Amino acid sequence: MSFQIQALAAEQFSDLFPLSDNLLAGRSARRMVVDSNPGFPCRISLRDAEIGENVVLVNFEHQPNETPFKAAHAIFVREGVSQAMPAPGEVPDMLSSRLLSIRAFDELHMMIDARTAEGEAVAVCIGELFDDPTVAYIHLHFAAPGCYAAKVLRSYRKGNDIEK
Repeated sequence: MSFQIQALAAEQFSDLFPLSDNLLAGRSARRMVVDSNPGFPCRISLRDAEIGENVVLVNFEHQPNETPFKAAHAIFVREGVSQAMPAPGEVPDMLSSRLLSIRAFDELHMMIDARTAEGEAVAVCIGELFDDPTVAYIHLHFAAPGCYAAKVLRSYRKGNDIEK
């Protein structure tokens, strides 16, 4: 069995970019100019934004389900980027280069396991968590700031195709 990391869809955020700073503030968002790299990890492209690039910092509800773990946190998104589509089993550099909190959830959206890992250990940890058949999905968070990074689903091979 393999896994598939899911970036956020660009369409979810496209209405933010043309807004004025005042209107962004009313949507719990803020436009920022990138002044360091790494430091502004985009949840759409799963890449760090480049110095001088504009990003929007927005509050995003990454766990919208009715559960004690319902949660939202600030994330960065970049304008004009495509949704990343990592290959099954691939952990993009933006994720593997940071210490991650890896949180496993069941079908009732209850956290049933949590670990930290970085580098090549991220893929190993995800695989170990998915060895438990009660794990429905995994959320990755940047461990130090605690913000949401990406969702991970199981992927299964059927012939030459990947099914989620």
